Amino acid sequence: MPDPSEPWRPLPPTGREADAVVFDAYGTLLDIHSAVARHAERLGPDASAISREWRVKQLEYSWVRTLTGAAHHRDFMACTRDALHYVCARHGVDDPALIADLLDAYRLLGTYAEVPAMLRALRARRVTTAVLSNGTPMMLADALGHAGIGTLIDALLSVEAVGTFKPDPRVYALAEKRLGLPASRMIFVSANPWDTQAALAAGFRCLRVNRDGAPDEYGLAAAGVPSLPDLSSVPDHLP
Repeated sequence: MPDPSEPWRPLPPTGREADAVVFDAYGTLLDIHSAVARHAERLGPDASAISREWRVKQLEYSWVRTLTGAAHHRDFMACTRDALHYVCARHGVDDPALIADLLDAYRLLGTYAEVPAMLRALRARRVTTAVLSNGTPMMLADALGHAGIGTLIDALLSVEAVGTFKPDPRVYALAEKRLGLPASRMIFVSANPWDTQAALAAGFRCLRVNRDGAPDEYGLAAAGVPSLPDLSSVPDHLP
């Protein structure tokens, strides 16, 4: 597991058009709905709705805190906790033990099935791998370690280094600073189209993961961004 506090020492350039693949974490490598899935029986028929609304409110809180200024920044775990409390109150979930278990489960999310093999394929090609995420360093270390993929990620980049959330351009600049590569020599992979759009604007080559076959957004298709049904083909998109 990389130490987020240590500077990353990049591998020598390989001559490829892209020397690093930078992944979003939540919803891309990590299945954000796996936390609620573990406790679906305890939540009852509203479980799926709670999971979807939790994600929406979590992102809303991160964006509002970013737009209202640095004095209002709280880390992603705080946004996640506040969003869960709101959604549980809306659905009448008032069991403190269940709420605590849901929050703990979010710290230890599962990955999508194809993720370990895909990361191993990138490692075999000597491609630098990084995570660039809203999550705190501790959240990322806990989740990736629990999922068994921490040793397949070379660098963990958290927005806490700049004190603001995606899609602020300063977040995407972290990858250039920490990996020592221009954005044009990195591929950014995300399941969030707004995240993909921001990375594209920052100069990355991008891949959008679109597991649900959702419509195109932000003109990504017209900009030449491939839409993938899952992550298994990411190594095939290295030039």
